[in-house]
Amino acid sequence: MSTPTETLDPDAAQAAIEHCYDQGWSDGLPVVPATQPLVDDFVAAAGRPADEVIGRSPQVDRTVTVELAAINAVMAGCRPEYFPVVLAAWEALMRERATNGGGWQSTSGPAPLIIVNGPIRNVIGLNSAGGAFGPGFRANATISRAIGLIVRNVYGIQPHGLEQATQGLPGRWQICFGENEEESPWAPLAEELGVPGDAVTTTLLRTCEYVDNRHTPDPEQLLYDFADTIGRSGAWIFKHAMAGVVFCPEHAQLLASAGYSRADVAAFLSENAGRTTGQLARAGKDFANDFGVRFPGTAEDPDAFQRTMPPADPKRMIIAVAGARNAGISMVVRYFADWSGTPVPIRAAADAASAAPASAAATG
Repeated sequence: MSTPTETLDPDAAQAAIEHCYDQGWSDGLPVVPATQPLVDDFVAAAGRPADEVIGRSPQVDRTVTVELAAINAVMAGCRPEYFPVVLAAWEALMRERATNGGGWQSTSGPAPLIIVNGPIRNVIGLNSAGGAFGPGFRANATISRAIGLIVRNVYGIQPHGLEQATQGLPGRWQICFGENEEESPWAPLAEELGVPGDAVTTTLLRTCEYVDNRHTPDPEQLLYDFADTIGRSGAWIFKHAMAGVVFCPEHAQLLASAGYSRADVAAFLSENAGRTTGQLARAGKDFANDFGVRFPGTAEDPDAFQRTMPPADPKRMIIAVAGARNAGISMVVRYFADWSGTPVPIRAAADAASAAPASAAATG
C-alpha cells in the first residue's frame, strides 16, 4: 500500500459511511463521504462555476447545481477526472423529453443508458469491450451511479416515496459504457450524430434484452432475429414502442461487410419489427385508442402487420457497438419514451478555460 496503514482509521471511515446511511443519502451501497476539499477538486476538474444550475425538476421544484452534482459524484465513488463525463451525461439526459416529464418517477422504473465516445474512454479506464453491460470497472459503475444519486438526493426521488417503480430494473443506475470504436466498422455514434471526439449519448430505457445469434453468416437472418426481439408484444403499451441495438463487434462487422450502414440497419428493423393484428389480439393489444394506448380491439384484419416502431424515422434508433469479439451476442435496448438523438460534448477544465474568453467577449 502506498499509504502507511498507521495513518488510516477504519473505525472513523466506518462511522462516516454509517452516518451517510443514517442521513438517507445512499442507494443501498456504501457511499464515499464527501469532504469539501474533495468536492472542490471535482468542481475544478469540470472548470465550471459551483453554483451553475444544470437541471430542474418541475414536479418537485428542485434544481441541480454543479456543486450538488459533484457531491453526489464523490459519494458514488467517482474520481475527479470522471466528473466532466458525469456532467455531460446529465446534460444529455436533460435533453430527453422523458427526464423533464415524469420519467424518473415512472412505474416502469427506467434506467439511463450512457454511451461514451472519444479518447476519454481510455484516459479514465471506461470499459468498451467484454462485459460492457456488467460490473467490474470503476468508471462505468460510478459515473452511472452518480446520476442515480443526483436523482435521489437532489430531487428527492426515492423508492416507496416519489419514485413509483412497480418493480424497477436491476441495472437502473449501471448502464454506462464506452463505444468499442476500435472494433466498430462504423464511425463513432456521437460523431455520426454531429459531435466528434469526446461526447456522451443518452436516453432512458425500459429494459434491455440480449439476442444470441452465433452461427448464421446471413445478415438478413441476423436482422430478422433482432426484428423479432424488438417486435414482442410485451413491449407495447402504446401505439409504438421505440428501441435500438447495441451490437457486439462480431454482429456489427458481419452487417457492415454485407454493405449495411447504421441507417440501413435502422431502416430494416423499422420495416420488419412488429406483429400481426391477430398476434397482438391474443395479448389484448391489437387496438390503439385516440390517446395511443393499446387495448383489446376487434381484430377485423388479423393478418394486417403492425409495426413496432414508426415507419418514417429510422434515424431515431440508437445503433451502437460495444462488447468483445468473442461471440455473437448483442443487446436490444428499449427506450422509455423516445430518443432526442443529440449527444453532448464532454468539457473538462481545460476546455472550459479556453472557451471562457470567447464567452466573455460575446457578452461584454
